Amino acid sequence: MHESHAIDPGRAIDWSLTSADYAAHRPGPPKRLYDMLALLGVGLPGQRLLDIGTGTGLVAREFARRGLQVAGTDIAAGQIAAARAEARSEGLDIDFQVAPAERCPHPDASFDVVTASQCWLYFDVPRTCAELKRVLKPGGVLVTMHFSWLPRADALARASEELVLRFNPSWRGADWSGEIPGVPAWTAGHARVKAMFWFDEDVPFTHESWRGRMRACRGVGATLSPAEVAAFDAEHTRLLERIAPPRFTVLHRVDAHVLTL
Repeated sequence: MHESHAIDPGRAIDWSLTSADYAAHRPGPPKRLYDMLALLGVGLPGQRLLDIGTGTGLVAREFARRGLQVAGTDIAAGQIAAARAEARSEGLDIDFQVAPAERCPHPDASFDVVTASQCWLYFDVPRTCAELKRVLKPGGVLVTMHFSWLPRADALARASEELVLRFNPSWRGADWSGEIPGVPAWTAGHARVKAMFWFDEDVPFTHESWRGRMRACRGVGATLSPAEVAAFDAEHTRLLERIAPPRFTVLHRVDAHVLTL
């Protein structure tokens, strides 16, 4: 989750392939994350915020609801199309654009905050940090965030991961230890940690929503063929019927680092 080497060897990743499941079934981080960031002066009404690697805009939309002026970028056109549709459905005015984090389509000193949720491992760190330093206002901050289930503490998450690995042995997102570095290794020479925090949250699911959440996992929907995704989902359906009640929770860990560049 936090390691830059975690990209799956030999597998092309295309998040556009799973945008429908992503929009429908991937929950955003809990409200407590945003409340804690606000205590640190991040995500306040009127601030200008750029959400890079925005996906379907889960984080961008929550900040917009809280009164920020928000833009979002993602390299996957399908994700941006879904983000725009979701924002329109809520009546939110968010500037979503297809663009890599390393080349932001915004002028210098445009933003008070840049956020990167569950995506920092995909970026070229030196190039991204240089670009974010350009688009941030003086005194602006970068916030990296993660919202990840805990397979070593949650048996259902662990069982679902084991099934993913049967279909995609190259997936390197499994068996996360849950360890949160106080100072991430990538920051050396690039950024300074101003603050960090983490907490655990039981996230509610049904069979249908957890199946959708796992289809929207990098190791499934973003890499496997449609036939493989369907086969995985059929096996996952049978697995949940054996081990899970109709409604259940999956333990997640939420973390955030507030950084200056």
